Amino acid sequence: MAAHAKATVEAPSPPGGAQSAIGGNPWLTLLAVCLGVIMVMLDGTVMGIAAPVMGAELGATLSDMQWVTNGYLLALAVFLITAGKLGDIYGHKRVFLLGVAGFAITSAAIALSGSVTALIIFRVLQGLFGALLQPAALALLRSAFPKERLNQAMGAWGAIIGLSSAAGPILGGLLVENVSWQSVFYINVPVGIIALIMGFVIIKESRAASLSRIDWPGVVLLSGMMFSLVWAIIKAPEWGWTDAKTLIFAAVFVVFAASFIFWQSRAKQPLVPLSLFKNPSISIGTVLMMMVAFAMFGAMFFLGFFFQGVHGLTPLEAGLRMLPMSAGMIVASPLAAMAIGKLGPKITMAVGLLITASAMFLMSQLSMDASFVESGLPFLLLAFGLSPVFVGATEIIVGNAPLELSGAAGGIQQSAMQVGGALGTAILGAVMAGTISDKLPGYLGPAAAALKPAELEGLEKAAAFGTVPPQATQGMEQQIIDALTNAVHLAFMDGMHTAFTVSTIVAVITAGLALFVRSGRKIEGEPVHIG
Repeated sequence: MAAHAKATVEAPSPPGGAQSAIGGNPWLTLLAVCLGVIMVMLDGTVMGIAAPVMGAELGATLSDMQWVTNGYLLALAVFLITAGKLGDIYGHKRVFLLGVAGFAITSAAIALSGSVTALIIFRVLQGLFGALLQPAALALLRSAFPKERLNQAMGAWGAIIGLSSAAGPILGGLLVENVSWQSVFYINVPVGIIALIMGFVIIKESRAASLSRIDWPGVVLLSGMMFSLVWAIIKAPEWGWTDAKTLIFAAVFVVFAASFIFWQSRAKQPLVPLSLFKNPSISIGTVLMMMVAFAMFGAMFFLGFFFQGVHGLTPLEAGLRMLPMSAGMIVASPLAAMAIGKLGPKITMAVGLLITASAMFLMSQLSMDASFVESGLPFLLLAFGLSPVFVGATEIIVGNAPLELSGAAGGIQQSAMQVGGALGTAILGAVMAGTISDKLPGYLGPAAAALKPAELEGLEKAAAFGTVPPQATQGMEQQIIDALTNAVHLAFMDGMHTAFTVSTIVAVITAGLALFVRSGRKIEGEPVHIG
């Protein structure tokens, strides 16, 4: 029997006392929710600073460190939409607080890890709890703010997230340099405790009245679909994009995707109501989020290695180099919300993407000894380019979705970002590795012929970090070591320049796509079929 979505159920507040003054207040809800998400942002920004030191201390390879990132992304991508649906059914506040607690606990477990294997396992678990936290956060904002003020909330959200991002590299640099890489994960514990306390007191519960059960066949099909897609993306650089194993996982993805769509069109309470995508803005916003994450996260993955490996900066100095982008988002996010309110998302996001393309192009021209100003300008431009896209795409995905499906919409938004980031890291990583493999022998000159194939291959892998391992140069004269180091740095720069060039092209293409976004909201009163 078909059912239609009803209004979101919210727990009533007591008529007096602190709860009536504090509980459910939109702006206090925003603050409480942001405290939880700040953990995720701190984790993301400090990872770039901590990764080189972490990898060196644990004896990790580039593949290992990619798994530290990709294992987290894989867990997020597989579970995000399901996590959003859990919030719709069982309550966004409950799911959010569970995510906060789990994220803080797994952060402590990561800090206590003594091996790369344990590190990767706990990063995967951390990703699962992050998946619970993020869609619920967006859904709570969607229910706390009236629709006409949602873009203001998203702008303020972006500013607060920008502030945490700005603090992340500096805090991470100070901790890694003066304490240990483990300390950057311990920092999530006190933040998580504060977020839990504020969340219990301030956040008002909300859930969909008409949803009573999980679409378990949909969960299985969606999980299989997302796992096979992200796994193929992650492994393709190692296997080869046309390798049989890659093509098999791509085919498995297609089968799962077709089965998932078929089932969702017939399920009584589907995991992802396909009617959401009848709104062109939601569909295009999802693609925009994926594409901009591809360009940003894929290219930014290598900057920590550039600053510390090639440029020779300390972790703190590397963090300061990234400050203009993070600090710029504090100003850019509310300005983006204002621009979207006046000009609409179409023009605002298209202009933002063109600014992003300009920033990526400038990064493709960075020299090996780039000054703070030379690297700071493209970072600042990136802040003003990405903010309109993140604020705008989030607002049109979550804001155009019915209130009772805001958790699912938040899951879709976050899934698009994580899949795009995984795609960018894998594809641009493959582009970079291919460029290094092509260019390094030429930079080595006659020395390349003296290296054994295994030694040359090892040097190519090390070049992806921008460094030459000390064990690879034992017993060599300093003149030869200097020549090898210079060749590795030059090959790394060529690879990074190529990656940023590809990101520039992606940003320009995405700017054209943004012009197809519709400014209009979902038609009020239009029933949304959920079964």
